[in-house]
Amino acid sequence: MSNVNVSFEFFPPKTPELEEVLWQNVEKLAPFDPRFISVTYGAGGSTRARTHAIVQKLLDEEFARPAAHLTCVGAPKSEIDEIIRTYWENGVRHIVALRGDPPGGPGTPYVSHPEGYDYTSDLVAAIKAIAPFHVCVGAYPEKHPESASLDDDIDALQAKVDAGADCAITQFFFHNDVYFRFVDKVRARGIDIPIIPGILPVQNFKQAARFAHRCGTHIPEKILNRFEGLEDDPQTRSLVAAAVCAEQVEKLRENGITDFHFYTLNHADLSYAVCHLLGLRPRLLTEAA
Repeated sequence: MSNVNVSFEFFPPKTPELEEVLWQNVEKLAPFDPRFISVTYGAGGSTRARTHAIVQKLLDEEFARPAAHLTCVGAPKSEIDEIIRTYWENGVRHIVALRGDPPGGPGTPYVSHPEGYDYTSDLVAAIKAIAPFHVCVGAYPEKHPESASLDDDIDALQAKVDAGADCAITQFFFHNDVYFRFVDKVRARGIDIPIIPGILPVQNFKQAARFAHRCGTHIPEKILNRFEGLEDDPQTRSLVAAAVCAEQVEKLRENGITDFHFYTLNHADLSYAVCHLLGLRPRLLTEAA
């Protein structure tokens, strides 16, 4: 019996066909009895309605415990507060609270809504004031691209914890030492909430490299070499990706980490394979509910 706990992240699809694929992937991973399945917002809160619809379906059909992403961007406090209250009334108990990307997309200046919450810590405090949600926040082992330094980033994390955050999920990383150094710095500050590693199984290396560049994640030369020359060989690339991801999480587990958050990019296969290699076995949805 594995002592590993997992959660999975999905994003709202843009078409009915992609929505069907989404639910196929949710159904494949839900039998691992994840702590939660989270559903993201797009940049500037652009997929808010679709996020709410997916969270509601997760609740109605009891696939898994949903965690709704909630951002500060693009909405006044009154609207966000109403969303929070509605989530609680509908049975949502987990929220992933984030500032959100600028409405103009990553790399453009962030401007708060004139009547909105300015910082994630403000949003966390508002959530906790409305209902006792379990609130996860973001953490950035290689610092947020907009932060002046890692110390400034940890200051921001401290503010989220002071506001009531229960745990943090990291941005994805590929070098485990980066994660452990970050956790050491966080613990030295007296921050004791769980810091759950965010894991990105690489479905498409070029896409992953773009994500990494955008968020300041370093890709080790060793991993670059492993994917070299596989652009037109998806079958081999998938095998290599599973091996790379499984090696990363197994080494994390050898160092005492038992909780993992998978950024699935709406593809279940690699996350499923890694969970299997970690000793998790699926159960019937009726057993996991």
